[in-house]
Amino acid sequence: MNEPSEVDEILERAATRAKEKNLSYKGAVTPAEAHALMQAGQAKLVDVRTRFENEYVGRVPNTVLIEWKALGAPSPNPDFLAQLAQVANKQDNILFLCRSGGRSHSAAVAATQAGYSGAFNILEGFEGDLDAEGHRGSKGGWRKAGLPWVQG
Repeated sequence: MNEPSEVDEILERAATRAKEKNLSYKGAVTPAEAHALMQAGQAKLVDVRTRFENEYVGRVPNTVLIEWKALGAPSPNPDFLAQLAQVANKQDNILFLCRSGGRSHSAAVAATQAGYSGAFNILEGFEGDLDAEGHRGSKGGWRKAGLPWVQG
């Protein structure tokens, strides 16, 4: 019998988290797990932050930006699902990333409701949670994990 691959193990952990947290989408992954899935060619990353965040805070190289909410917008992007359909198939594993995991959760829920079977939320997001001083970037997140990112 074959040993489970790293990808299989990640997907199993992600599904377990989804079940434990009663999530409607396929799973929740850590930033390091998301990076491993991408490196294995098993998932696409969709950044759902604003264009401003993507440009000035930083971004993961070679990923797609589809804003969940534009800067200052009162409601989600009405074209989100149409834009997602241009970059992903409904069977693809899609990793949604935002600042700290909230908007990406909402995007994963919306994608699942629209028939995408492989929607995942990246826990901690790009910047992580606020620390004791009210700053992001030192308490979890893609950047804190030392994963590839660029700015500007």
